[in-house]
Amino acid sequence: MTPVEVTDADLESWRQLQHRLAQRGERRLVLLEGERAEALSWLKALLPALTTDPGIWTGPEADRPNSALTPLVPGRARTWLGRESSVVVWDGWQGNPPDALAALSGTLRAGGLLFWLMPPLDQWSGFDDPDYARTGLGELAEHPFATRMASILAADPAVIRVAPTKGTSGVLPELSEPDTGFAVHTTDDQQHLIERLVHFGLGRRRRPIVVTADRGRGKSAALGVAAAELLNQGRRQILVSAPSRDNVATLFRHARQVLGDQLLAASESVLETRSGGCLRFLAIRDLLAEKPEAEVVLVDEAAAIPAPLLKQVLLGWPRVAFSSTVHGYEGAGRGFAIRFRQILDRETPHWQSISLSAPVRWSAHDPLEPLVSRLFLLAAENRAAASGVIPPGDVIIEPFNPRDADDSDLSDAFGLLVDAHYRTTPADLRQWMDAPSARSWRARVGKVTVGILWGAVEGGLAPQLAEQVTLGQRRLRGHLLPQSLASHSGFPDAACQRCLRVVRIAVSDKARRDGIGRRLVAAASEAAREEGLDTVGTSFGGSQALLAFWRACGLRLVRLGLNQEATSGEYPIQMLLGLSEAGVGLLTQLRQRQAEHWLALLPLAWPSLEPGLLAAIGAGLPATERLNDHDRRDLHSFAEGHRGFLLSLPVLRKTSMVNNVGAWLQAQDDLALWVAAVLQQRDWPGLQAAGLCLGQRDGEDRLRALIRELLQKGPEL
Repeated sequence: MTPVEVTDADLESWRQLQHRLAQRGERRLVLLEGERAEALSWLKALLPALTTDPGIWTGPEADRPNSALTPLVPGRARTWLGRESSVVVWDGWQGNPPDALAALSGTLRAGGLLFWLMPPLDQWSGFDDPDYARTGLGELAEHPFATRMASILAADPAVIRVAPTKGTSGVLPELSEPDTGFAVHTTDDQQHLIERLVHFGLGRRRRPIVVTADRGRGKSAALGVAAAELLNQGRRQILVSAPSRDNVATLFRHARQVLGDQLLAASESVLETRSGGCLRFLAIRDLLAEKPEAEVVLVDEAAAIPAPLLKQVLLGWPRVAFSSTVHGYEGAGRGFAIRFRQILDRETPHWQSISLSAPVRWSAHDPLEPLVSRLFLLAAENRAAASGVIPPGDVIIEPFNPRDADDSDLSDAFGLLVDAHYRTTPADLRQWMDAPSARSWRARVGKVTVGILWGAVEGGLAPQLAEQVTLGQRRLRGHLLPQSLASHSGFPDAACQRCLRVVRIAVSDKARRDGIGRRLVAAASEAAREEGLDTVGTSFGGSQALLAFWRACGLRLVRLGLNQEATSGEYPIQMLLGLSEAGVGLLTQLRQRQAEHWLALLPLAWPSLEPGLLAAIGAGLPATERLNDHDRRDLHSFAEGHRGFLLSLPVLRKTSMVNNVGAWLQAQDDLALWVAAVLQQRDWPGLQAAGLCLGQRDGEDRLRALIRELLQKGPEL
């Protein structure tokens, strides 16, 4: 079918629409419903008449409908964070990764248009989205996530729906001209932030600032203005960091504008002033590797950076400011704030918090922001968490199906997940709603959700396939826990058996310590047993608190990963609860294997892991050693000072894996010294530098005293 010709009148109507939107400070979603070829042909005729600089095209470069558009694959959408666009043409026929679509919508400035190429809305439920295959959701007959989006778009009067074969007559909104045209200007929020940042940058050390805001509130611009003001007022070295240089393009642009004639030299990554000041960008890992001196460090898009790296920046320079988006697609800012706040409270208790609420790049009446927010639940908030109040009543634990929930209940539940986890994004919402393997339970008081558990059934692979996974010859989408256990522990049965993996669990702050999390796990475990599954499992970034929680739920550690996770910077811990006879047998085998390898791997794989966590893990492993008379004699000799530390080290390490010794050691004052010296085998200068002892003599004396106490009052050896 040939698309309707785009007439001169049509072109003028679109030009007027874009102009009027810019005057009003608004943006619009334009849904192009119909065949892809027809939509592209229509766009080729339309786009030359519109302001498209800068513009983005997400489809194949060969199909770009206008040469002014910058080709950008959705997987690279994060590189545009901190930048602006006039037009985004999103080729939904190539796939619709939610995080990327949400991110690019946030780059549009006032007057911006988001063209979305898709089939008609009534076909979205069965649309074979190419992006589903990447996540293991391919070949599904229906997609509840897409169905929900279609219903939201159909009900929104601000969405411009265009069928290229029918033309655009009558579909464009009639917008009145505002009394005062919209213009980007410094808001009161921004001005206050600039003043606070300048005061901070000139003030006392160890008073870090954390800036949070929704996208489009001008925080990057404020950081740039403040950086320039600090250089004008005498600061010599200011460093800027972010996940990538593109993230700070807006910051540098505003700094250049403020510095003006004071600039001596300027590039995309460095601004030098005539007075000798320098504003310099370094990617986060380069910053930590080089560790250049600076009076002030500004970290933008901090939610996309692992908390352990942020901690190193916090402690490495005298004045550090962190900026993060509150909701969204580059890592949940609220989850970042919750996790990072614990570090700030502990390391720099005088830290400051500032938030921005007023939009800068568009007006408060812009309809696109609330539409995108609702589509992807970017502002999902749990009612109990928001109000700080839980209504009176009993806690009810029940199955929960997100695809059947209304938006209020869905936002309630997803808001908990966003708050509880460092990176919960729209892609997680799609996976939760669409995956047939998903199983969920919630805890509620009245109609308010106070806890949520999201699980996924994994495993059940055919023996031949499981063997290939174990040998590293195959890797399947999904099945995270069974595949990991099979390939790393060497047991194909781990991939053959069926497991309910707990993907996420979250409980409202006000409802914690009431056993709700354990009740959710118990309900999920009982349902998994009734379904005939073999195990319940979990995989998480290691911490003592989480390890203790899962142990209280009956799960036992089966693997400590060898590499730190990119997102959390922590080592992954995997735990299981056996349900069937086969599951219990697998659990026993995995734990025994981990225990047998523990002492050999510990100093090589985890030389800097926190001693308390290592001790807790070791204490929970099966005992693998029994001391003989020679061992006991060596222990007595070491305790009384007759035998040196190095000669005694083998029996000391062996003793740590004797039944009940690990648990006894956890209660001792010198536990950290024992773990670092005996298990991690760190050298004495390193132990002294870490504050664990005053030197070798002091360290050995304290270890001898610890062994004397063990021999006199500890468990039987």
